Amino acid sequence: MESTTSKLQLTTAERDKLRRAYDRLCEELELELRRIFVAKAERVDTTQLELQFAAVKKELEALGIQDERKDESEPEGDNKPPPRKPKGRRDLRKMQVIREDRVEWVDEDFEALVAAGRAEHLGFAESCRLSYPRGGAIRVVIARAKYKIVLSGENTFITVPRPKALLRRSLLAPAALAHILMAKYAMGLPLYRRETWFKKDGLDLDRGAMSRWCEDAGATLGIIVQAMAKDAMRATCLATDATGVSIQPEPRADRARQPCRKGHFFVIMADRDPLFFEFQPRHTSAAVCDMFRGYSGFIQADASAIYDALYHGAAVASGADPPTEVACGSHARRGFWETAICKEPLGLEALFRIRALFEREAKLDKLPPEKRHLRRQESVKPLIDNFFDWVRMHHATAKLARSRFASALGYALRQEQALRVFLDEGRLVMTNNRSEHALRAIAAGRKAWLFFGSDDHAAAAATLYSLIASCRLHDLDAEAYLRDVCRVLPWWPVERALELAPKFWSATRARLEAVALAREVGPIAVPPAP
Repeated sequence: MESTTSKLQLTTAERDKLRRAYDRLCEELELELRRIFVAKAERVDTTQLELQFAAVKKELEALGIQDERKDESEPEGDNKPPPRKPKGRRDLRKMQVIREDRVEWVDEDFEALVAAGRAEHLGFAESCRLSYPRGGAIRVVIARAKYKIVLSGENTFITVPRPKALLRRSLLAPAALAHILMAKYAMGLPLYRRETWFKKDGLDLDRGAMSRWCEDAGATLGIIVQAMAKDAMRATCLATDATGVSIQPEPRADRARQPCRKGHFFVIMADRDPLFFEFQPRHTSAAVCDMFRGYSGFIQADASAIYDALYHGAAVASGADPPTEVACGSHARRGFWETAICKEPLGLEALFRIRALFEREAKLDKLPPEKRHLRRQESVKPLIDNFFDWVRMHHATAKLARSRFASALGYALRQEQALRVFLDEGRLVMTNNRSEHALRAIAAGRKAWLFFGSDDHAAAAATLYSLIASCRLHDLDAEAYLRDVCRVLPWWPVERALELAPKFWSATRARLEAVALAREVGPIAVPPAP
């Protein structure tokens, strides 16, 4: 009898184990189907959530209803709806084109009647079409004067020295260099495609030369990004994230084939303003400590273990305070989203609670930091407390079985302190989405160009990515900025490189002579420091 009971218990335990494994495989299948056949955006039908969790919605709304009534007359930031997308045919007259040709289409019979005085010409009904003729390249002739003078009774011939240029012995003027840099690092166009396009226009520029020019330009413009990085270390919070890239290995003596090795681009954004990239050959704690050495403010990142050394004070001087960890609310949400995709009702409820929290925080986004901090205590903190009470209640039972829901709850609890930090400082934000968004340029480009030729080329690319991304952040035309900076930098004092950063470029350009920037070559009178 005892043997039968023991066998039954073993069989039951084995059945439960297989059932849990089957459930986990079903979850993996649901996620893979979602990744293959559905958009990758982490969206869930909010109408379904509201119908399914009407009682929870009512409870969450009750937490902030008193605060909303108190400030009904006070708008919470600039929350105007975005302008509607224009409909109908585009107006080509509003587009900035260099040249306009006009074609007048007349009827010869009616023109004869007009000439005879039997009809009147009332003008033209005009419409526009966009043409794109071959061309665009301009040959800039640099004519350096040559002189003949007599010194000590002998004829001496002197030619005016070449004007300063960003790249020595290069065929490119600043505008052409900026065009190539934008094509690769902003549009993700590989140089071999740019080479083909140049040939179509009758220009013979090989990809090897363009690659060298890109690397040299990135290395030379690096003094601007270094100044930006030094300035960023005074910020309250640094947000960071990383993505991997492939690096072509150096050729071996026996010319044997080798696989590409992996490097990483880190993006660093300081207080929503300076934005720059840094290349590191390794995704390790040592690399992170080297980037943030001496910084003791707030660092917002994911929960990767490589950042733990920072929070323990490995990158600051002895006795100095280590930086404070700020977690990302979107990373905490991701586990619950995967749970919801696997048809877990509690995962859907967690998404509903997090959505209510995000909506409340979005209303405070445009407020100044001091006021945002006060309003967070009144309207956001109650939702945070309610959410973590709910997490702790369900984690007590869910942790007994391995599941995605238990993992999501465990992640939220482990990161609770870091997820709450933004409540104590008005300049912090709840998510690190801005850093992940900045990495899209690299993630989209590497699908086309596949790898970098060396660590030096990747470091130069980080400089160019930094300048282009910062231009977008400050609503600057990145190609025009690169053209002007490549023109100005050879004449600019190194100690004033920060003035050429996109953040300060509008003021710097206003102090420069307009005629000096309009020319491709020639001297530039550097204005005094502001």
